[in-house]
Amino acid sequence: MTREKYFDLNMNVLKNYINGKFVDSESNRFIEFMNPALDEPLGKVPMSTKEEVNSVVKAAKEAFHDWRRVPGIQRIQPFFKLLSLIKDNLDEIAESVVLNHGKEWNAAVGEVIRAYQMIEASFAVPEYQKGQYMPNIATGIDEYSILEPLGVFIMIPPFNFPAMIPFWFWPFAVAAGNTYIIKSNEQTPLAFQNIFKYIDKAGFPPGIINFIHGDVEIAIQLIEHPDVVGVSSVGSTPVAQAIYKKTSSLCKRAQCHGGANNFLVITEKANIEKIMPNIMNSVFGNSGQRCLSGAVLMAVGKESFYDNFKEQLLKATNELKIGYGMDKETFMGPVVSKKSLDKLHEQIQNGIDEGAELIFDGRGVKVPEYEKGYFLGPCFFEKAKPGMKIYDEEVFGPVACLDRVDTLKDAVNIINQNPKGNAVTIYTESGEEARFFRDEINNIQLGINIGVVAPLAWFPFAGAKDSFFGTLHAQGYESLKFFTQERVIIERFHGSTKIEWD
Repeated sequence: MTREKYFDLNMNVLKNYINGKFVDSESNRFIEFMNPALDEPLGKVPMSTKEEVNSVVKAAKEAFHDWRRVPGIQRIQPFFKLLSLIKDNLDEIAESVVLNHGKEWNAAVGEVIRAYQMIEASFAVPEYQKGQYMPNIATGIDEYSILEPLGVFIMIPPFNFPAMIPFWFWPFAVAAGNTYIIKSNEQTPLAFQNIFKYIDKAGFPPGIINFIHGDVEIAIQLIEHPDVVGVSSVGSTPVAQAIYKKTSSLCKRAQCHGGANNFLVITEKANIEKIMPNIMNSVFGNSGQRCLSGAVLMAVGKESFYDNFKEQLLKATNELKIGYGMDKETFMGPVVSKKSLDKLHEQIQNGIDEGAELIFDGRGVKVPEYEKGYFLGPCFFEKAKPGMKIYDEEVFGPVACLDRVDTLKDAVNIINQNPKGNAVTIYTESGEEARFFRDEINNIQLGINIGVVAPLAWFPFAGAKDSFFGTLHAQGYESLKFFTQERVIIERFHGSTKIEWD
């Protein structure tokens, strides 16, 4: 897109999608959403009114009455059309991700692919809803179960994967017979606003899937609404905790994915040349703005191994291209907002003040033609240790720590003591090392020579400790279980009664 088109979008006010129609909000509160590469507004997001919250929940509740009775094979039919529409318009959706979020083009395309894979996984929902059956649990008595939908669910998304993350949830919920409301992320609403153009064309009956704009106030109103039965969310750990506490206090279902502080463990038996691109993507892909980013790189072994690994790591880092996401050669785009950039600068300075040494400093990077953009280059700290905030806490950007320990057991002990538990990776070609690590580590999402442990749609997106609050995770069969309840039926029949004219 040209700069002129950015300005064409400048005065756009996004619309809600309620009961099968795009509707203007009556709100007088708005937030500008930005192009982070240019520090320029793309349009305005309305902070919807309480009446609009009530309207969208009412529409979803009324639609649920009939939708739950639609045969499963019919419920998934609109998803086939939506899948085709998203595939046919992949580049357009990816472009809206780059415009509003800033991520690099290849990552934006990958995000849209991951989104439509969730649709593909949801085709199996009717199969999974068959439940279980056991004849003759006692003489003449049979027992079986079915997975039934529950009602109206809502989703509160993060900014960092604006096209993908709502798809972790809503296709499974809707295919199972529920109705759904997605609250936009007020920083990055453009991609899903774009996606709803295609949802509108896919053939879902009115009220089945809805989209409402708003901030924290709107999220709270949705959570508290008596006709909402469950909440899914992805965000920082404090946000996830707050949503989980609020939702569970109202005796509603909640699955709240939180923040992370992920460790990448590199042993002397790793193939450094082969894994280096994977490490670069893990640490700096999406400008480090993902809950699966590598945050602490821990080399296991002798000082000489550590020195060699560090040399190759910094060489690879120095070769990364920082720029505008629409440039296909760009490896790292800007961070999402000026506020995020300021916070990252503050965290970097705090790390220096704590005594860590910034051995690769990406502050002050300038991108030609995009001098106002929210760019931060790669940053590596050395001499950071457990107990320092820069080492222990989530830094949501292209900032990581480089550490060394003597043994794999030392690495396991440090990782297991960290309160976060989203993902962890070991790089090694030794099956013995990998097996020991797999058995001893207490994270439940583990990569072996894979730095971004992003499960496919058919597997749950795991997370433990302070990285997840709830019982059932996003994606796949676990997600279906979250959106249904298992009804158990035990039955016996005694035969016909005598008919008088026999």
